[in-house]
Amino acid sequence: MRSIWNGAISFGLVSIPIKLVNATESHSISFRQIHLADGGRIRYRKVCELDGEEVPGAEIGKGYEEADGSVIPITDEDLAQLPLATAKTIEIMSFVPAEEIDPLQMDAAYYLAANGATAAKPYTLLREALKRSRKVAIAKYALRGRERLGMLRVVDDVIAMHGLLWPDEIRVPEGVAPDVEVTVRDAELDLADALMATLGEVEMASLHDDYRDAVEAMIAAKAGGAFEPAEAPGEPAGGQVIDLMAALEKSVRAAKASRGETGGAGAGAGAGAEEPETKAGAEVTPMRRGGAGRKTSAAPKAVGGKKSTAASAKETAATAAAKSTSAASKKKTTAKSTAAKSGTTKSTSAASAKKTGAGAKKAATPRKRASA
Repeated sequence: MRSIWNGAISFGLVSIPIKLVNATESHSISFRQIHLADGGRIRYRKVCELDGEEVPGAEIGKGYEEADGSVIPITDEDLAQLPLATAKTIEIMSFVPAEEIDPLQMDAAYYLAANGATAAKPYTLLREALKRSRKVAIAKYALRGRERLGMLRVVDDVIAMHGLLWPDEIRVPEGVAPDVEVTVRDAELDLADALMATLGEVEMASLHDDYRDAVEAMIAAKAGGAFEPAEAPGEPAGGQVIDLMAALEKSVRAAKASRGETGGAGAGAGAGAEEPETKAGAEVTPMRRGGAGRKTSAAPKAVGGKKSTAASAKETAATAAAKSTSAASKKKTTAKSTAAKSGTTKSTSAASAKKTGAGAKKAATPRKRASA
């Protein structure tokens, strides 16, 4: 990668020669301005206001305009002779925990590459010291004609530097927050927590610019002459009043569905019973259970390939009659079986009584004596 600045890191009495390399790049699609009538390019020419002549880049310099309109020329030599220690040095001033840096201050990012073999040892020393301390270095440096604030941290095995805005460049958010008093209920916070937990984390490497892909596809289609403009999505209505609880519940269900999960908005939502799952394009009316002794009428079934209410009632009556007949038959069979058992018991009792009577009669008759 091409370096944009050469200098050194000043780490106490240690000087580390480094090269500054851009750590980021823009993939935005740029457009040219054209003349709509014939498609010709529109260019901006740098013209001198005094003589009206176009000026080449080699003849263009810097100047500071005073309040009265007069301009003071400033050359690169003038800037290079300024008594700044940061002109060619990234001067480390302190080490602080990373959480003390406000993300609002973050600006452009750079990689610091060791410049030469002699820089490898002190470069590695600073890198390992940053790793072990779990801190970041706050430094000052000069780039593109101005002194800047920077933060050094370790990315893999490389020292990276983030440009920081000066504290006075951060605007106070006055008048930005809602100017009305709003109360948020615990149930709403519970649903918001459930939505956050359902969405979970994301692999940053998996994110990409869908808009850029769409623009590139459109350019390719127009170049091939097969472009058909799609219908533009409608703009959302401004100031629309929504049911926040319902929106949160639907968001949780949609997030779970996208992850292949099932279930309602989660416990603790305070929004009542879970709604039944529905198929795409269908509406399901949940059945409510009535109290004791109360009948609940069912919702009529939709027509189209399904039995009507009358047919269902007829089928129900036939089923009830069949059940009644079966019950009567079972009762009759049970009665016969009982009668048979009773008759068997009576016969057994009579036989037993007869046998007992005969035995008693035989015992009462005297035996005849044998003759001499």
